[in-house]
Amino acid sequence: MSQPTIESILNEKRLFEPPAEFANQARINGMAAYDALYEKAAADPAAFWAELAEKELHWFKKWDQVLDWQPPFAKWFVGGKINISYNCLDRHLTTERRNKAALIWEGEPGDERTLTYAQLHREVCQMANVLKDLGVKKGDRVGLYMPMIPEAAIAMLACARIGAPHTVVFGGFSAEALRDRLNDAEAKVVITADGGFRKDKTIPLKAAVDKALENNAVPSITNVLVVQRTQEDIYWQDGRDVWWHEVKPTTSAKCEAEPMDAEDMLFILYTSGTTGKPKGVVHTTGGYNLYTHMTFQWTFDHKENDVYWCTADVGWITGHSYIVYGPLSNGATSLMYEGVPRPSNPGCFWDVVEKYGVNIFYTAPTAIRAFIKMGDDRPNARDLSSLRILGTVGEPSNPEAWMWYHKVIGGERCPIVDTWWQTETGGFMLTPLPGATPTKPGSATKPFPGILADVVDLDGNPVGDNEGGYLVVKHPWPSMMRTVYGNDERFRRTYWEHIAPKDGKYLYFAGDGARRDEDGYFWVMGRVDDVLSVSGHRLGTMEIESALVSHPAVAEAAVVGRKDEIKGEDVYAFVTLEGSFSASDELKAELKQHVVDEIGIIARPGEIRFTDALPKTRSGKIIRRFLRNLASGEEVAGDTTTMEDQSVLDKLRAGA
Repeated sequence: MSQPTIESILNEKRLFEPPAEFANQARINGMAAYDALYEKAAADPAAFWAELAEKELHWFKKWDQVLDWQPPFAKWFVGGKINISYNCLDRHLTTERRNKAALIWEGEPGDERTLTYAQLHREVCQMANVLKDLGVKKGDRVGLYMPMIPEAAIAMLACARIGAPHTVVFGGFSAEALRDRLNDAEAKVVITADGGFRKDKTIPLKAAVDKALENNAVPSITNVLVVQRTQEDIYWQDGRDVWWHEVKPTTSAKCEAEPMDAEDMLFILYTSGTTGKPKGVVHTTGGYNLYTHMTFQWTFDHKENDVYWCTADVGWITGHSYIVYGPLSNGATSLMYEGVPRPSNPGCFWDVVEKYGVNIFYTAPTAIRAFIKMGDDRPNARDLSSLRILGTVGEPSNPEAWMWYHKVIGGERCPIVDTWWQTETGGFMLTPLPGATPTKPGSATKPFPGILADVVDLDGNPVGDNEGGYLVVKHPWPSMMRTVYGNDERFRRTYWEHIAPKDGKYLYFAGDGARRDEDGYFWVMGRVDDVLSVSGHRLGTMEIESALVSHPAVAEAAVVGRKDEIKGEDVYAFVTLEGSFSASDELKAELKQHVVDEIGIIARPGEIRFTDALPKTRSGKIIRRFLRNLASGEEVAGDTTTMEDQSVLDKLRAGA
């Protein structure tokens, strides 16, 4: 891979200070407070994290060593004994939180349920005991293939309680993808549901599990625990399948949390590569508990009475860290919603915000751009005044979407925390602290205290201000992935050997390019394979996409490179239009000139292709590798199981 030297072409100068009233009441109030925290952590990271670990978490036994760093392998809180389920549940039961709502849940059909901390604790203990009755022991892996219902969180916490690492597979993955992941993890039990509701349809989850397991295709599986959700007829295999609602009433609600070594595996979460089998990202217990706890608390400025809503699914790392573990460790009220914007109710998110008085709202830029396309009428028809903080996750926010979010949803009063992190990092790496950090539309701003981030070239040398390079982390942090499950060599090769070690020190790199401006703010430019080389100039695809989306006709854009004999690479753009605009050659020419006006002639798209929708993963990320194949006239290659809607790709192929 050639070295990126991305030019500073995103000329974003707007700066939004934290509202004074907000900052005065914030946990971290003002940049002086942030700077002091950051400098303290940078001076002695081990002491910084040790102080927080002792203050913020319950330990059965204190650690002997804070950090054992044998590059690229880290161990945190060595010798310490802890249980994340205990930290999320038991320790709150002796306080006023006992009867506080832990989970507020609403299903897509409109059914609802609230579980207090005491009630959640009871159900987690019951499910933990059922797993034990099914022969699950400490260290056994348990697969989860669930809809967005409370039992998904209950199952995760039950696994953690008895020391059985879970591997959650998003409920939209195919049976084949589920089979591959269960086999790689050698899971002993699968927890699923008869089905779930999504976009006005019933998703047959149990049927997918049955298909994944047919012909003994996953020989390690002994039982399937099934939650009743849709009440549709399903195949049943006696001796293997167990109904949760049948065994729950006769199961004890007492189950002591297993003291776990801080480095015991908590979960495996699979990320799909472009080729080859998915990577099983391994996270362990103590450091992950601490880091998700602190990042949730400081980034969302959590207050005791907040209603917090992350719109992700528990099948993704966002759901692990910021629906279940981070919020519940802090004693927060975490809202779970089974539904998504859909034909029967495109404005359902704003209904939920109004109904439950949501204070903190965390969603994806992809969703925001879809909201923009729907228009302002729906959010304007709802009372969103309860909102205090807005957040984004999943990919960089383009400034236009950021500004719409700020004005229409936040009423120009809510700080926006634009977070950059990954499955591999476990928690936020770059993020504003809402009472401290002045924000710039499109920037993830600065590193979380304790994260030593930099932008470097391939030799590990820091690049200059506003020069493109590779986004790296220079020192271990508590929630970092420990390895690729069963493949230490792949872990080393993928994340630690791409950038040359600097002065013998390893640099963590997970594939994103970035630039840092003169104020020290980080601008994540997307994957390095989304950086184009046009006539020797490096152009970030996100920057061209932002220019396109700034045109009033464009709802969403995705830019890829196409080989060009003269330029090396040419810019190829896929564009979806706002509802009142129609595709035409005139509009295509206008958009090309608009990019020239915004960035310069070097960024002018060689081709713009209009499309009704873009191919996306079920977590909302645009699958640009498919678009690169289409732009170059090649057959679409790689795993398509992560796609939300296969018909989008089929239509693009047909129109190629």
